Amino acid sequence: MNSFVKAAGVGVISLGLWSSAALAQDSWWKTAAQPYQGVTIRGISESTPASKYVEQVLGPKFTEETGIKVEFEATSWDQMYDKAIKDMEANTGIYDFVYIEQDIVYTYLARNFLVDITKSLVDNAKIASPDFKPENFTTFLNYFKDPKSGDVMGVPMEAFIKPYLYRKDLFDDPAIQKAYKDATGADLKPATTHEEYTQIAKFFTEYGADKELWGTTVQASSSHPAAFYEFFESIAPTFGVYNWGIDGTTFAATEANGGQMNSAAAKKALNYWVGLLKYAPPESTSSTWDEVAGTFAAGRAAQGLVYGENAAWIATDASKSTVVGKVGVALPPVEAGVLEAAEAGKGYIGYYDGGAFGIPHSSKNKDASLLFLQYIGQASVQTDWALAGSRIVMNSTYDDPKIVEQDKKVNGYYTLMRDDGKLFAGAPPYPFHSQVLQVVAPFIYKAIVGEIKPDEALDQAATAAEAELVKLGYRK
Repeated sequence: MNSFVKAAGVGVISLGLWSSAALAQDSWWKTAAQPYQGVTIRGISESTPASKYVEQVLGPKFTEETGIKVEFEATSWDQMYDKAIKDMEANTGIYDFVYIEQDIVYTYLARNFLVDITKSLVDNAKIASPDFKPENFTTFLNYFKDPKSGDVMGVPMEAFIKPYLYRKDLFDDPAIQKAYKDATGADLKPATTHEEYTQIAKFFTEYGADKELWGTTVQASSSHPAAFYEFFESIAPTFGVYNWGIDGTTFAATEANGGQMNSAAAKKALNYWVGLLKYAPPESTSSTWDEVAGTFAAGRAAQGLVYGENAAWIATDASKSTVVGKVGVALPPVEAGVLEAAEAGKGYIGYYDGGAFGIPHSSKNKDASLLFLQYIGQASVQTDWALAGSRIVMNSTYDDPKIVEQDKKVNGYYTLMRDDGKLFAGAPPYPFHSQVLQVVAPFIYKAIVGEIKPDEALDQAATAAEAELVKLGYRK
């Protein structure tokens, strides 16, 4: 992969940014942590901007205030899951806290991997921080509650939507606007429909033929689950296909049995998405979420769906982005009726992503880890963390003056997430998430590389998904 699409990390962040409110609480933390002096807790997470902040700022500050050392491994998405799951399955206790992405939490709960945080703090009130208040979190916390007891099983550390980013400098350029009007008969503005999006992508690909500029990003790695996720969690919902096209009651996937995975709407969605590849940079068929962010930051695409965790650095960090001050933010384009359905609470238009830290039952240092999870769950540490990682997990963070100021620089991304976040949704609550992913993704890969047509890919994917659900005992 060329250097311009390398995944962007977060540089070393000055501890001087640390909130004085957090420092004021050090006496409580020191007292509570007294029995655990010299203990080392180990955690693992995907290497994201929010995780880098934990590694570089929150972990060291926690150690400074408590004497508990934090060893934090920020690695690739693949390695994170492989290592964490193997550790929990074998009960080896290598990791004391693990990253739980929103879409995998139901599998972890079904397999009883996680410590009940609510119960643990009741049972050991001496380490229950007065500054850890679950009610301070946004409703994103609900994804990490036990559906039976309502107890908290993970402390949110990042949450963000996947918006439509576009090059504001290009869209607002009078000469380009005229060229677009002459070529299409339409005004150049962020797309609200898939037809408009495709037309814009085609125009900018032709316009940028001699400028290393293409019309759109596409998260279409032909060998990585990122492609599955972009299609089923970001593209399909904009066509009115929800929950991967699987019926949540009968667990049917095929249209013949009442599912939607190979419905006409789903096939239209996959044809649209695969069709965008002709207007996307050549790295798109090997792009995960990291490479998509890198592509947009390098100025190689006029528009794209980009995970919000990258929005702030793309729009503000000139050391990593060539499009600082040039980024617009909007809702994804949708089919007729989809936005209205989402506004009525009967659907959604894209993915609300994020994750939490949880404590495995296999952890050898549960109490020390409980202290750390409460530490990162204080309102006082949220603002600078949000500035570094475009993530917000508490409602109060939106009103912080620093966030209000940065919101202007990111063209209203935080306002969009606060006001329209309700139109997005996390992954469906499927304990069989991983198993269905494994059997369906290969057909998406084949459609990407042209081995089979999109319609055929979804017919085969739906059949395979249903067979797997029968095998797992969900579908009779």
